[in-house]
Amino acid sequence: MKLGYIPPMTKGLTLDRDYVIRLVEMLESQDVESVWTVEHVIMAKNYDPLYPYSKDGMAPTAPDTLMPDPLEWHAFAAARTERINLGTSVVIASQHSAAILAKRVATLDALSGGRVRLGVGIGWQREEYEAVGVPYRDRGRRLDETIEAMRVLWRDEWATYHGKHVNFENVHMDTKPFRKEGVPILIGGSTEVAAQRAGRLGDGWYPYVISPEDFGKGVETIRTTAKAAGRDASRIEISIWPASFDFTKTFDLGFVRSYVDRGAHRVVVSQGESMTTDIQGQRDFIRRYQDQVVAKL
Repeated sequence: MKLGYIPPMTKGLTLDRDYVIRLVEMLESQDVESVWTVEHVIMAKNYDPLYPYSKDGMAPTAPDTLMPDPLEWHAFAAARTERINLGTSVVIASQHSAAILAKRVATLDALSGGRVRLGVGIGWQREEYEAVGVPYRDRGRRLDETIEAMRVLWRDEWATYHGKHVNFENVHMDTKPFRKEGVPILIGGSTEVAAQRAGRLGDGWYPYVISPEDFGKGVETIRTTAKAAGRDASRIEISIWPASFDFTKTFDLGFVRSYVDRGAHRVVVSQGESMTTDIQGQRDFIRRYQDQVVAKL
């Protein structure tokens, strides 16, 4: 069972050079498999309450929340580590130029020795789309095309892709990912549509705030969709952050196992669950979780 970790997203820490170095070096020393960063380019002061994971449509951000660019943060982390994988949960890829994102990700993957795990999603904040100059409508199709176009750019010496939102003809991207097969792309989102997208296009699925029962239904949707698309569902890696659904059950082995039994390959925990920003305190939390949960799955 793989163990992932979401680091602090806190002003005064997340961009503190010395703190980040000590954190990522500690995570690697504890054999944490991956570290996961989040993207929001901006947060509007008065946004439409469209956040899909709360009853009131409001995101659980705090005044001291800090979300730096996830790829830039990982580039810094990569230079201080050798083994830990670098995941995004998620990049709102439908807000990005497919070509520019493909090159940024390929650069990071090459320099890190193939450690990038690119989680992607469509986001929810209209105001964020407006701020980056991308239409909010049809963002699902834009995400599909971005995924497909990035893979073409990574794979082909001279790449061509024609879609509704992404178009290029016979172009060369000189920077390729570390692995010939490209960078694994994980589909974020807990809806049936997200699970279908993972089955059709994803190398993985990373839902959020989802019950074990709905998680199981999503896994079945992935398998059914992958089979219909002629893909091998067993190669689609599934990640889960159990505490995103119930923050009180981090150490509830039965609760965590209910996701693993339904198909999870990676379990993710967060700094918030450790109840401390102290590096030693987080190390102790990870060791306890490894001993009391991961080792028993």
